[in-house]
Amino acid sequence: MKSKILSLFLALSLNQASAAEAKHTFEIGKDAFLLDGNPIVIRCGELHSARVPREYWQDRLRRMRAMGMNAVCAYLFWNFHEWEEGKYDWKGQADVAEFCRLAQAEGLLVVLRPGPYACAEWEMGGLPWWLLKDKDIELRTRDPKFLEASKSWIKEVGRELGPLQVTKGGPIVMVQVENEYGFYGDDKEYMTELARATREAGFDVPLFACNPRVKIDVARIPELFPVVNFGSDPEGAFKALREVLPEGPLMCGEFYPGWFDTWGYPHHLGNTKGYLSDLEYMLKNKGSFSIYMAHGGTSFGLWAGADGPFKPDTSSYDYDAPISEAGWIGEKFQKTRELMSRYLEAGEKLPDAPANLPVMSVPEFSLEQSAAIFENLPTPVADRQVQNMEMYDQGRGMILYRTTIPAGPEAMLNTSPVHDFGWVFVDGRQIGILDRRRASSKVTIPARTEPQTLDLLVEAMGRVNFGRGVHDRKGLNGEISLVPKKGDKVVLENWQVFNMDLGEKMLAGLQWKKGKAMGPAFWRGTFQVGKTDDTFLDVSSWGKGVVWINGHCLGRFWAIGPTQTMYVPGPWLKKGENEVIVLDLIGPERPVLSGLEKPILDKLHPEKDFNKPSLLSKGKLLLDGLTPQWEATFENKDEAQTVRFGKTLEGRQLALEMLNSQDGGPFAVISELDLLDEHGKPLPQANWRIVYADSEELSAEDGSAANTINGQVSDFWHTAWSATKAPYPHRLILDLGVQTRIGGIRYTPRPGMKQVGRLKDYRIYVGDTLVETP
Repeated sequence: MKSKILSLFLALSLNQASAAEAKHTFEIGKDAFLLDGNPIVIRCGELHSARVPREYWQDRLRRMRAMGMNAVCAYLFWNFHEWEEGKYDWKGQADVAEFCRLAQAEGLLVVLRPGPYACAEWEMGGLPWWLLKDKDIELRTRDPKFLEASKSWIKEVGRELGPLQVTKGGPIVMVQVENEYGFYGDDKEYMTELARATREAGFDVPLFACNPRVKIDVARIPELFPVVNFGSDPEGAFKALREVLPEGPLMCGEFYPGWFDTWGYPHHLGNTKGYLSDLEYMLKNKGSFSIYMAHGGTSFGLWAGADGPFKPDTSSYDYDAPISEAGWIGEKFQKTRELMSRYLEAGEKLPDAPANLPVMSVPEFSLEQSAAIFENLPTPVADRQVQNMEMYDQGRGMILYRTTIPAGPEAMLNTSPVHDFGWVFVDGRQIGILDRRRASSKVTIPARTEPQTLDLLVEAMGRVNFGRGVHDRKGLNGEISLVPKKGDKVVLENWQVFNMDLGEKMLAGLQWKKGKAMGPAFWRGTFQVGKTDDTFLDVSSWGKGVVWINGHCLGRFWAIGPTQTMYVPGPWLKKGENEVIVLDLIGPERPVLSGLEKPILDKLHPEKDFNKPSLLSKGKLLLDGLTPQWEATFENKDEAQTVRFGKTLEGRQLALEMLNSQDGGPFAVISELDLLDEHGKPLPQANWRIVYADSEELSAEDGSAANTINGQVSDFWHTAWSATKAPYPHRLILDLGVQTRIGGIRYTPRPGMKQVGRLKDYRIYVGDTLVETP
């Protein structure tokens, strides 16, 4: 006989008309979740409808169910549905209601995560860019301007998806409020406002909030059921959760089988053995969970975000998930399915997994037409000084600032920090590149015997999606000047500003020419296919830019890797002729493309970077002869450790000198390094950068030093181990951007690695210049 739970699943998967009559209850009991009063363990997997072509939604959901999931966790990205203020889009690819109905048809419950903030390596964490048109707005706070917009969004979500709650016959059983707010703030009233708005929007199912283990009690309010996020050590994480949740089911809101990729750093692969072991621990102990990601998919278009301080994310969101970017299932999927099958509800049976979709190759073809950017500029607007892109009502793409510079001697061009990459041209000749990754905002301008045209072409990549860096305005802002070695500074004014959003209208207006264009340009070509299977576009001969096929934007590419291909879903192709447009800001080695049957996700080319591929500095240390302002010993434990100096240290740079590790080995590993103000509150990290690290692992994994200040506890800095093993002492130096008062530090060790690389004795130096950079 089938169990009550299985019968409920069957009822929930009826057609919409029947489901509307089959209303159910979902509650949080003393020791279990209760679906119509019956205990249920939520076996959930994360899947984002925006990252999967609508034509493949049902296919991916079927794979989720076949893997053993009984629920799907679904983020909503506010900016995906309200790119223009007040204009909501719930059609086509944005039809989340249909996605939920398809999930229900496959026997899956839905855990909804509508924000307003999501993160998810998505542009601005899902927040809409137009909020940044207000120069004073404070995102994710009780700033009335932010709260009003957020409440309007939540009300709209309730209108669209409220009828699909389980209490009304739909599949939605829980709704998240905000996301990992403990990483950002500690305002209970803010969380209370959003919880109230969610209830007022018509959601009557349980509301919940998620946070990582180290932040589980931050801004926690009784209206929201707490769940914990982690990638390892479920026993320790659930123990920490139980300290704030004396009774009730335990749940992991995000359980990581892999990790996301950023441009210029190694492709991430998860530890499958550890993932399966941790998953089984939760199943054995009736812990609910959501595998983040069960299927990652692709950040098509220009939707990929950026990790902090600024490491832009690849368009591939493969995540080393059990279901690959293209929906393939392999060993990780099969082992997950086998494990799940041992912990099913009585009478529950998993459906067979669909076969992998067919793939095809496409022979190499040339792109023989081009359209130079400088020959296809829109009508400019005039401005005395340059402003951020948002101030010109532009949300993404490129922006060109143009002015005339006077005759004069060689001089240094000083700009504001560029967001994100800027190509500098004088009379059409490229003379330098501005690079946000390296905080490079100066370029030498050659001597001039007559006035010349200065062009600053700025590319905006995805906005930072984590921490206070989400206040990520693009382009340039403020004073731009020329400073000669001798003489007075010349402030440049009277600019022409050209806005290029890379939208359909702009592409349709391009003037194409036969042959190769000079400088940054668009390229166009066609190819023929007799069938429309998936393929992977090989872009390894190109520089840096964006690709469209038949009007569909596949995302961004960059020769530095690790991704060298772009996923092309079969439904976006046509039998016969297909059009490709490529924007390349650097220029291709050869203007050719081809389609491969397998993706290339793990090939780095640091030699193709126009700047240093690593934040690792070989500058000269200036610590000799300095007396450390603080020295002590960290405790040997997993948890984050907060250290108060008992005095205030002041300076622009801080050096952490590590003398040894708890295990006596050569490695140093840090998950996060926070600095505290005089009152013990974390200092904002948005303008920090690493200016020195004596060692970092960049070949076998992403152990870059920048990971210590990106707010993500699940990645880390790791000293080199694959080729060399640098000995102690290890040194890491932060530049805070401005003179700063520091009252302490918080060190978070790498989770789940016992004592390997865990710091022991250390020293702190604070000053204005602790390293002489090249």
